[in-house]
Amino acid sequence: MSYYTHLECCECGRTHPTDRWLGVCSCGRSLFARYDLPRIRAEVRRESLMHRPPTMWRYREFMPLGRDEPVVTLGEGYTPLVPLGTVGPAGGLHRLFLKDEGRNPTGVFKARGASVGVSKARSLGVRRLIVPTVGSGGSAWAAYGARAGLEVAVTMPVSDAPMIARKDCVATGARVILIDGTTTDLFRMSQRAADRYGWTPIIALREPFRVEGKKTMGFELAEQFGWELPDVVLYPTGGGVGLIGMWKAFEELQAVGWIGSKRPRLVAVQAAGCAPVVRAFDAGADACEPWERMDTVVPGVKVAKAFADRLILKAIRATGGAAVAIEDAETLATQRRLALEEGLYISPEGAMTVAAGFRLRDGGAIKAHETIVAFNTAAGMRYPHLVRDDLPVVRAGDEIVLAESPRSDRVAPATG
Repeated sequence: MSYYTHLECCECGRTHPTDRWLGVCSCGRSLFARYDLPRIRAEVRRESLMHRPPTMWRYREFMPLGRDEPVVTLGEGYTPLVPLGTVGPAGGLHRLFLKDEGRNPTGVFKARGASVGVSKARSLGVRRLIVPTVGSGGSAWAAYGARAGLEVAVTMPVSDAPMIARKDCVATGARVILIDGTTTDLFRMSQRAADRYGWTPIIALREPFRVEGKKTMGFELAEQFGWELPDVVLYPTGGGVGLIGMWKAFEELQAVGWIGSKRPRLVAVQAAGCAPVVRAFDAGADACEPWERMDTVVPGVKVAKAFADRLILKAIRATGGAAVAIEDAETLATQRRLALEEGLYISPEGAMTVAAGFRLRDGGAIKAHETIVAFNTAAGMRYPHLVRDDLPVVRAGDEIVLAESPRSDRVAPATG
C-alpha cells in the first residue's frame, strides 16, 4: 500500500507517473511527489507516531515508497532541538533552539535526502549514480549507495572540497573525481559524463526524491513542538532543498489536519561572499542572477544560482520571511562562541543561522519571546580546518603549567 500517487511539475502543473525515474519535468522544472492526502487524513492519526521508531521514517505515509519497497536507512532523522540557554538570552532571544542535524549518519543533514533518493533509485532499478557536490552531499550519497549496493561516482571541486568529505567517499567505495574548475564546470561535466555513460545524475531539485527526505525536518518541528510550529525558522541556504522541503511539509500537514494555517517565517541565510538569494529578495526579483565570485569559508552555501531559486523566493515571501547575508568573520565568531558557551561545536553553516537570528533581533524583525529555530546542518568535526590548534608540547619529565587565561584565548578561529 502507498499513498504516493504521482509526480507534479511545480511550474507548469503537468503530472507524471511513478513507475520510472524522472529527473525534471519536460518543461525543465522541478518535480514534486504528490500523495493522496484526503486518504491519509481519513486513515492515519498523528497519535500513531508515538509507537514508531525515532527516525524520519516514522512519517512513512508521506514518503514516495510503498510498503513492499525496502528502505535504505542508517537511522537518520528525528534530531534533537537543543535550547540555547546561554547565548540566546544574551543576544535577546529567550526561546532560541538549535535543530542539530549534525547528529545524522555521516554527520550531515543530507543523510535524509540520500536515504529516500537511494531507496527510490534501487526500487526503480537505477544502479549507477553520479553526484556533483561541494562536499557533504557526496559523503551521504556514497554511504547510502554503499548500503544499497549501488555504484556511486562523486565529483568535487579540487579547490573547495573538504578533505573529510573526500575521505568519506573513498572509504565507502565511491569513485571520486576532482574537478579543477568552477561549480558550473562541475555540474556541466558531471551531466555530460552521465549522458555519455548512462549514469543517473543526482542534483538538488533536478530529481524529486531528495526533497522528500529533507521535508521530514518540517514534520519533526511540528511534532517536537506539540503540533504548534515555531515563529521563525533560520536556514542556511545554498540549493535551498531543506527550506523548500519544510514549506512542502507544512502544506501537507495542514491538508491532513495535523496542524493549522500558521507558518513559521522562513529565513534564508547566506554568506555575504555568496548571497544570490539575498540579492534577489532585496531587489524584489522572482529569480536569482548568478553570483560571479563566490568568496566564503562556508562550503554548504557556495551555490552561485540555485536551480530552484524561484521556489526559494516564493517560500520566503509566502511566509513573511526574509533573506540575510552574514560575513565570514561573524560566522566564525558565533561558531566559536557556541562551542565555548554552549558546548556545541557545530558547522559554520549552523553558526551562520544563529548569527542571523541575532541580526534580525537587533533590527526588530524578531521579538525577544518568539520561538526561533536555527538549523545546524552538519557536525563541526567535519570542518577541522576552521579551528586553530597551535598547541604547546611539554616534554616528558617537565612540569605542566596551568596558567589562568580567558576561555576565548583557548579556542580561536582559523583565519581562512
